[in-house]
Amino acid sequence: MGVRLDKWLQVARMFKTRTQATHACELGRVQVNGMPAKAHRNLALGDKVELTQGDWERVLIVKELRDRPVAKAEAPLLYEDQSPPKPVLDPLDRLMRRPPSRREPGAGRPTKKDRREIERWESEE
Repeated sequence: MGVRLDKWLQVARMFKTRTQATHACELGRVQVNGMPAKAHRNLALGDKVELTQGDWERVLIVKELRDRPVAKAEAPLLYEDQSPPKPVLDPLDRLMRRPPSRREPGAGRPTKKDRREIERWESEE
């Protein structure tokens, strides 16, 4: 019995949705046993699944095959995690990844009064 790769990745909670898992496979971010894998590939027990999530390279060994959702506490039982620790972002990278502050469309540049209010909000934090 085999389970589709994209289904298993979602059940194991590597991705929130099956569509995200399929997209990662299409982009080449998922490998099974060292080979690029398509979403429809069937997994077997003992397969080595390598996937990239942002800056983190995950390495998982399939211990159990499931195609139905399981409780969050049971999800780690489906695989053996051989991943290195998750890399820590330095504070500058974290700030750069944060979305910029938003203004109303068509509001134009802030006026002097707007800038003073913005500075007042920032100094309160």
